[in-house]
Amino acid sequence: MKAAVLLIACALPLAACNKGPEVDEKDASVAEVAAKVRQSAGDQTFVRPGLWESKVTIEKFDVPGMPADMAQRMKTMMAENQEHGFQTCLTAEDVKRPREDFFAGKNNQCRYEHFTMDGGKIDAAMHCGGKDGGTQVMQMAGTYSPDSYQMQTSMKLSGTGPQGGMNMSMRVEAQRVGECKQGQS
Repeated sequence: MKAAVLLIACALPLAACNKGPEVDEKDASVAEVAAKVRQSAGDQTFVRPGLWESKVTIEKFDVPGMPADMAQRMKTMMAENQEHGFQTCLTAEDVKRPREDFFAGKNNQCRYEHFTMDGGKIDAAMHCGGKDGGTQVMQMAGTYSPDSYQMQTSMKLSGTGPQGGMNMSMRVEAQRVGECKQGQS
């Protein structure tokens, strides 16, 4: 769960300017998309640096094969954590040079089916392979501006273990709330 929240939070530098550059890539690696985003931006940044506050709302969480009582405990725990947003400090360097591992982490087996960012909208689908033969499919769609964004995300994990996978969808809403405090990063 924490990984999913961080994944969405890290999408911010790639998804937050409704004027100027556009990106429209198909069948591209994560590195290729990150390079295209940096190239399209030029000297501009896609978001304003500063303190960002995000709220994640889990709309669906399904783990086939998980015992019902365990699934209910997980849903309850997630619902309790949704009441609290989280803050992220983005420095000028963070927004100037988004890293290529923002969406995929260290998984170099990820590839975008498509990644489109233009006119205040983002739409992307990414597939990742795993060491154990499992796969992850993530879809994102939303709107953005230099000071806020809203994104619907769905993730489907398919695995070879007893549960066989997971389906989750969430909504992320974020806004810039001010400057970072000294020592925050």
